[in-house]
Amino acid sequence: MPLSRRMLTAALLPAVVVGGLLVGATSASANVAVTQVSTDPFTDAQAQHRTEVEPDTFAFGSTIVSAFQVGRVSGGGSSDVGFATSTDGGATWTQGFLPGTTANTGGPCGQISDAAVAFDAKHNVWLISSLGVNCPTGEPVLTSRSTDGGKTFGNPVTTATGSLDKNWIVCDNTATSPFFGSCYTEYDITSSGDSLRMKTSTDGGLTWGPARAPSGTHTGLGGQPVVQPNGTVVVPYLSLNDQIRSFRSTNGGASWTSTTQVASISHHDAAGGLREEALPSAEIDSTGTVYVAWSDCRFRSGCPGNDIVLSKSANGTTWSSPTRIPIDATTSTVDHFVPGIGVDPSTAGSSARIGLTYYFYPNASCTAATCQLDVGFISSTNGGTSWGTATQVAGPMSLSWIPNTSQGRMFGDYISTSVRPGGNAFPVVPIAAPPSGSSFTMGMFTPTGGLPITGGARRAVETPTRQTAATNSVLTAF
Repeated sequence: MPLSRRMLTAALLPAVVVGGLLVGATSASANVAVTQVSTDPFTDAQAQHRTEVEPDTFAFGSTIVSAFQVGRVSGGGSSDVGFATSTDGGATWTQGFLPGTTANTGGPCGQISDAAVAFDAKHNVWLISSLGVNCPTGEPVLTSRSTDGGKTFGNPVTTATGSLDKNWIVCDNTATSPFFGSCYTEYDITSSGDSLRMKTSTDGGLTWGPARAPSGTHTGLGGQPVVQPNGTVVVPYLSLNDQIRSFRSTNGGASWTSTTQVASISHHDAAGGLREEALPSAEIDSTGTVYVAWSDCRFRSGCPGNDIVLSKSANGTTWSSPTRIPIDATTSTVDHFVPGIGVDPSTAGSSARIGLTYYFYPNASCTAATCQLDVGFISSTNGGTSWGTATQVAGPMSLSWIPNTSQGRMFGDYISTSVRPGGNAFPVVPIAAPPSGSSFTMGMFTPTGGLPITGGARRAVETPTRQTAATNSVLTAF
């Protein structure tokens, strides 16, 4: 059945202090309380202020770090990249902003975009990868480092230069891996038809080796590398010919294989001029199974809206057929998109604990004036064989409450969920309230205390009916 509608019971209630950070507390739905972990403080005239979009998260031990765009600029990028850090398992949070990036923080770039977070256990350093926009060197990939547990970050290291896009970062944190302490950054070269590249660091992100490409044809974007316990790096991404594909390295990034198909995409573009695409969200469990989720309409006759689908692989070359995550019935009017998957890193296989956050429209056939944007969450305790009941985390939000871009209204091209070992899931997501005067009212929030991982009796496996995508334009801007 479709998710029931729940009204936003409070927009931004009186501010409270959380972990030393002055934030707003809000109950964004009937059954989930959320805590604001960041707000936009900038005032530069280029940006749409009091906006924060496109978060990534990473959890290691009791520390959770999220990074995101702050002050979205319509033409691309933002005023700066912000971060929110919890060192007590999500109980309290502090807020900060990357130095040395844009003019707002003493840096050379006009804007900055595409934040992604990693932790290097060998060198005990947190890393935020970002993309400079309108910089002296073009659109470079930058890496900001924290050696104090994610509380502060230094000026960025230039990782790659050129006309680049959609970077992502991961580190090998398995002590028994032959490449323990290696970190990998993925990006694409927009001036070369979105040709994919990888770079490797073995010193905690201080220096980066040469750019290396996968073998054969490799055009696409949105790659999310993950590392298996044996050191193999697997990189799922969205190709330019409407497929989820992947490639890998078994030698610490010295070379990369040709790409292999995970699945073809059938995708329904979201109504109302919302900026969204079928970019993959990838995670890995403790024994190396890779989980990839994306939005897809193959299970719905006529492609009227998307489900979130899931494919798995033990080796990065052979992938399971996509299965539908049963958030609601295939006959519902709901459109689901932009998933962020998280896996408990201490679990695996039939006992893997999965948390999945996503955005959705209750009515796929809405307009820019009538679309209602919501945030949902669903979880599994058995590796995705069955799922619990979906929960509405936030909403409804009108599209006029979120910033505009050259490719439509935007809450982010991706979101993220991190699951603490044996604990709750912590998505950090943009939530908006009605604008205040000429300023938006949109910040980063997390469910207070996290969301429990529960199982369920609903079966996830269904035989798809192949659909033709209604439209499927790949994002090519930051």
